[in-house]
Amino acid sequence: MKLNSKYFDSIRVAPKREADKGAEEKHPRCQWKGCDRPAPHRAPKGRGRDGEYFAFCVDHVREYNAAYNYFDGMSDAEVSDFQKDAMTGHRPTWKVGVNSWAHGTSARQSGAGGAGTGGFRAHDPHGLFAERARQAREEPIVSRRVLKPIEKKSLEALHLPETASKPEIKARFKELVKRHHPDSNGGDTRSADTLREIIQAYNYLKKAGLV
Repeated sequence: MKLNSKYFDSIRVAPKREADKGAEEKHPRCQWKGCDRPAPHRAPKGRGRDGEYFAFCVDHVREYNAAYNYFDGMSDAEVSDFQKDAMTGHRPTWKVGVNSWAHGTSARQSGAGGAGTGGFRAHDPHGLFAERARQAREEPIVSRRVLKPIEKKSLEALHLPETASKPEIKARFKELVKRHHPDSNGGDTRSADTLREIIQAYNYLKKAGLV
């Protein structure tokens, strides 16, 4: 742009005093003692005064933040508890399986409604819940054994399920030996091969401790 241009003459630069005056009108004065500069920056007032802020200028907000300590006056244990609570947003928590309404009470264990009921008695006019509870107490807990692939294959060779007991395995083995013995099948070689598989499967089950 040429210095003698009409557009250059129309440009007006606001004096620094006017800019400072506009900032003072827009922002409050700095709350730092002895400072009267505009304070566009906020700084928290500290623990116990959440949501409250000081108004500082840029220099004093930096100085304030450098020395700010939210945990000032708290013991190490209190700081540790605060950090643990912060992981859940300072909301109450309970162990798995414990209802929030029962937290911190002992009535649930020894209430008037009976042990473990906390004073609450289910409406059971036909006694269905009571009958199921009685059956659960009387029925033995059957633990399902975990078999290896070769053990499953050996039981299949004897035409038995995975849950077969020792007496069942012995009885089936005697039955199959009698059925497939060459003397009972006129010397048929196919029966001899089947008998060999049966004896091999039984011996493996015996070695594995299932017989």
